Amino acid sequence: MLHEKIEINYEQETATLYTYILDNSPQIDPERKRPLIVICPGGGYERTSDREAEPIAIQMNGMGLHACILRYSVKPAVFPTALCQLAKTIGLVREHAAEWNVDTNKIIVLGFSAGGHLAASLGVFWNRQFLAEKITYTNEQVKPNGMILCYPVITSGPYAHKGSFAALLGERYEDENLMDFVSLEQQVSEDTPPTFLWHTATDDAVPVENSFLFANAILKNRGSLEMHIYPNGVHGLALGTEETKSIMNELRVQPEVANWIEMAGRWVKGL
Repeated sequence: MLHEKIEINYEQETATLYTYILDNSPQIDPERKRPLIVICPGGGYERTSDREAEPIAIQMNGMGLHACILRYSVKPAVFPTALCQLAKTIGLVREHAAEWNVDTNKIIVLGFSAGGHLAASLGVFWNRQFLAEKITYTNEQVKPNGMILCYPVITSGPYAHKGSFAALLGERYEDENLMDFVSLEQQVSEDTPPTFLWHTATDDAVPVENSFLFANAILKNRGSLEMHIYPNGVHGLALGTEETKSIMNELRVQPEVANWIEMAGRWVKGL
């Protein structure tokens, strides 16, 4: 395995990318090209959660997928800092695709909660001029081939997780036009990549309506969608198993949601 720590610089901010790149075996398939998953942990744009980082990468590796974890910049860094860091990460992966044996048609962004907002932001903004002007890569180089969104923050409207948007926008939180701009259900287009989406119906931190709004926007644009809504579970379940339980909240063990990652892995391989 290639396990490296790589700095991703944007203006005065530095993100850190941790790679979990599987080796090819000459006894199995020395030329194998694997999908790669870029994981964006949640944390309300104020931190990045350990529970939604390495445990997820290890599970992805176990399914034969490369993985990376992006520890992106959070508060006081503001939009579009983290978005530009994620875009540069996708560009970097494409630069290293031959070296890392990456299938360049299956570079996927995966995000939890506010990290889901970040992943979905790249999904809707990848071909926008404002992004191309801020980074050294072309739009096509930073385009994700798919998105896995786990109980994502999406909307700045009535069902908003207000803390995430306050941290994301800082002093510009009162700017209604900017709030609309980062309300991602309003930004979905026919160019939005295929999406795998899951949420719990009883999430009282980031209401499930966030996922429904995004899903409806994808369907209106005739996009590709796989969606799973589980009837029970608090916010921030990660794997839903003992592996990612929280010392602060025993309710974050919810075994019936644990199959999401296996379904997501099959979805990636089927793209």
